[in-house]
Amino acid sequence: MATTSIKRPKEEDSLDGPGREAKKLKSRFQDDSNGDGKSDQDTTEQLSSSQIREMMMNAQKMIEERKRSLNQPPALLKTTPVLSSLPTPVAPKAIPPSSMDERARKIAELQAQIQSKLATSTLATLNLSLPKTASAPASTGEGSNEPKPGPLILNADGRTVDATGKEIALAQYTPTLKANIRAKKREVLKTHMGKGSQQQSEEAGNLTESRFFDPRVAAKSSVRTRRTFHFHEQGKFQQVASRMRMKAQLDKLQSEISQIARKTGINSVTALALVAPRVGDRQEEEDIDLEWWDSVILQTRSYEGEDGQPNLRQETITNLIEHPIQMRAPTDPLALPYLPVFLTEKERKKLRRTTRRENWKEKQENIRLGLEPPPQAKVRISNLMRVLGNEAIQDPTKIEAHVREQMAKRLQNHQEANASRKLTADQRREKKEKKLQEDTTTSGVHVAIYRIKDLSNLSKKFKIETNAKQLYMTGCAVIFKDVNVVIVEGGPKQQKKYKRLMLNRIRWEEDAVKVSKHDTGSSSQPETRNSCQLVWEGTTKQRNFGDLIFKLCPSEVVAREHFRKHGVEHYWDLSYSTAVLEETEEK
Repeated sequence: MATTSIKRPKEEDSLDGPGREAKKLKSRFQDDSNGDGKSDQDTTEQLSSSQIREMMMNAQKMIEERKRSLNQPPALLKTTPVLSSLPTPVAPKAIPPSSMDERARKIAELQAQIQSKLATSTLATLNLSLPKTASAPASTGEGSNEPKPGPLILNADGRTVDATGKEIALAQYTPTLKANIRAKKREVLKTHMGKGSQQQSEEAGNLTESRFFDPRVAAKSSVRTRRTFHFHEQGKFQQVASRMRMKAQLDKLQSEISQIARKTGINSVTALALVAPRVGDRQEEEDIDLEWWDSVILQTRSYEGEDGQPNLRQETITNLIEHPIQMRAPTDPLALPYLPVFLTEKERKKLRRTTRRENWKEKQENIRLGLEPPPQAKVRISNLMRVLGNEAIQDPTKIEAHVREQMAKRLQNHQEANASRKLTADQRREKKEKKLQEDTTTSGVHVAIYRIKDLSNLSKKFKIETNAKQLYMTGCAVIFKDVNVVIVEGGPKQQKKYKRLMLNRIRWEEDAVKVSKHDTGSSSQPETRNSCQLVWEGTTKQRNFGDLIFKLCPSEVVAREHFRKHGVEHYWDLSYSTAVLEETEEK
């Protein structure tokens, strides 16, 4: 069996690429450190502490010499530590390139660049902001060719000045953001506008004083006129006090009288007496001594004749009993109303069946006589093969298109028929109005009277007025203290809807009202809950009001006069008397 020799790889070959490179760099640095020891020592000498200390001392000496030359005042000594702490740029020693290799030369160049940047970044910025002065004596040390910063001189006010004492304008901060630039422009514009308006006002004032000044107008004096004393007449406040005492005694007396009247029941009688209509408000009726049913059998206008006996008409008196003719009530209709007949469900189906059969027979007769064409077969996709048969087999595509066309035509005719029967907007409005409006000529006018304690809420007033207009009802609303009367006229359905509005839908109890007492004895006004009551409802022959309007009455006389103009003053008497009685019962 043949054996194969396996060579063990060397240590250097087993290393990867990065390891091999690191090993090469390590050997290279070792060679450089062994061969060039002198160059490393030279670079370390540049960064020694003794050399840095020497550089700082040279810089301080140079600053002190410049201060002496410029005769700097003692107030500026505070700024010297700032400049003394800054290192002066020192030029690096020239190193011959022949004595060091490439690595040492790169390190030296890098150190020189760092030192020059440090020196220029601190001192050069100060040198740019300070003014250029006479060149100071050059230092004996290295780096004397570098630019030196100018001295920072401040005057007694803390402003920057040059060697001659002239103020120096330093560079100001200018904003770069657009928002800051706009703000600065606005400030400048405001200052200019203020100056311009002030100048214009001054010019206008001068022009007015010169051209439009009338010397005849006396200027108001700046001296304050002296006020004189005004004394009250003797006994004025005594009279006021006596009137107040008399008023208090009168109120006390009235309250005692009202309490006694309330206990005895005289109060309600007095209140009803006030409600009763006055004699002057109505015309006095003539005194009639004869009744109308006796005028047929009497010859004169009185029961007593000249001799004290009644003058009878003997021909009118018989042994027969005469019954009076029954008169038609004013609410009865002139013609008898038509009463519709209501059929049962079975009768309605039978009537519809017979009507359809008669129409079908009439149509068949017209077809037999040739007056109407026979109707086409009602073909659908479901009965296509059963109705057409062989025609559908010969050309099914054509037949299906024909059937679909018939279906679309039937649907279009159906929609057109529905559209023709559909009411227009005006017809729908008329139908709604006709449904709401009721004929009151035959059944009479239904009237309802509502009494409300307080009607100051605008929302509730709006509901009362708007619903009356929407239901096409007439009436009026009288506002008087805690007796607010609302009268509405209309049909029975209208009254039913309006009654539900007044008694159920509107929340009257939400409002707390102060009820004013009708009796003169009580001066307090307790708070009670608002309420609405139905005083009376019934029928009348005709309407007495127009569209519902609100009438504000300051007194009871004005309110009753308003109802009297419409011939229904008894509406007010009934409402006002019930309010008075209810108030006396509560006491």
